[in-house]
Amino acid sequence: MKTRELIDTAPIPGGEELRLFRRGDDYIIALGGNELMSSRMSGSEEALATMSCDRLRDPAAARLLIGGYGMGFTLRAALARLGPQARVTVAELVPGIIDWARGPMAELAAGCLDDPRIDILVGDVAGAIAAHVAAFDAILLDVDNGPDGLTRPQNDQIYSPAGLAKAKAALRPDGVLAIWSAAPDAGFTRRLTAAGFAVDEVAVRARSNGKGARHVIWFAKRV
Repeated sequence: MKTRELIDTAPIPGGEELRLFRRGDDYIIALGGNELMSSRMSGSEEALATMSCDRLRDPAAARLLIGGYGMGFTLRAALARLGPQARVTVAELVPGIIDWARGPMAELAAGCLDDPRIDILVGDVAGAIAAHVAAFDAILLDVDNGPDGLTRPQNDQIYSPAGLAKAKAALRPDGVLAIWSAAPDAGFTRRLTAAGFAVDEVAVRARSNGKGARHVIWFAKRV
């Protein structure tokens, strides 16, 4: 049986500490006792990008904000769907995540951080949202395991009525706010609707082969 090897740790500003493990050819990012992500399971993170792009008016020239780089599955899937005139801002709060993508997980990153269409913002995605008005065709959020501040308490503001109002303001007409979650949350669905979004809640499998746990993505359109 392959043992899990600790590769590195990275502090979360205002939160705890992330740990990067390797088990054979697989990588795992954990927070405390929670396994946040694994290189073996990319399906729902990729679906966050592909299903968002499918909802865009013009993927060839869309402007996206992705909250949370993670292991880059969402970013790589988005770049594969978007055209040469598209722009993607990736907001990653933890600098160590980007260091891991350029270091021990460079092969997994497959050069996506050097794509000329992207900008890396090392900082809070909530701040990036609040700083823009009618700027994005889609905002993709995968910064927690659902609509609550798991990685740090301050993230609760993103999913609050005030945070959703800021996200709506940052979107262009017919823009999409897409939020990944490990599990359903009926209360959050109602909150999105109350914020004035047209909501489509989709269940997706964790693995790209259609197997694994069921995750949830909310696609909330500004109408």
